[in-house]
Amino acid sequence: MSSNTQIPDYDLPETVQATTRAQLRAIADPLRSTLLDLVLERAATVAELAAAVDRPKSTIAHHVNVLVEAGMLRVVRTRRVRAIDERYYGRTGRTIYVGVVRRPGDTETPVCINGLSVAAAESVAAHEADRLYTTIRHARIPAQSASEFWQRVEALIREFTQLPRSGDTVYGLVAGLYPTEHPMLPEAEPEL
Repeated sequence: MSSNTQIPDYDLPETVQATTRAQLRAIADPLRSTLLDLVLERAATVAELAAAVDRPKSTIAHHVNVLVEAGMLRVVRTRRVRAIDERYYGRTGRTIYVGVVRRPGDTETPVCINGLSVAAAESVAAHEADRLYTTIRHARIPAQSASEFWQRVEALIREFTQLPRSGDTVYGLVAGLYPTEHPMLPEAEPEL
């Protein structure tokens, strides 16, 4: 159990936007995405990250370097251990927004990360064990209302990610708000 009162245990901006191809490729890799999630709890060394995901340190060092070069991870502190500086890595933003930047004449479809599809794959075991809590609702609302509602959802997500770490299970939380082609009722007839 972690005794951290601040989650994570280093200062970071609320958001960082990923718009370059290098950034999108960096965060699209499932292992790198997991590493980014792990350091949202606290800063970690390559050795700690390797132990957490049961992969060789050399593999994790490569992936950490890709994330550092893409601007998604940074060294947040160092510690001297037997004449070697041990680096602790942290995220560059609590929330990573995937933005799309198109240059004139760019017809290539950008890399896209769909958190809902990741969550769907990740949640199969919970579904089979009847431990998956989900719901989906549709509402016909103005775009401004959707934006305001999403801001409240983001606040709840920040609260979730800052909960004190304890227990023996890691829970996932996914949220999405998106326009659909869901059918709509016609306007109600005026009452006579």
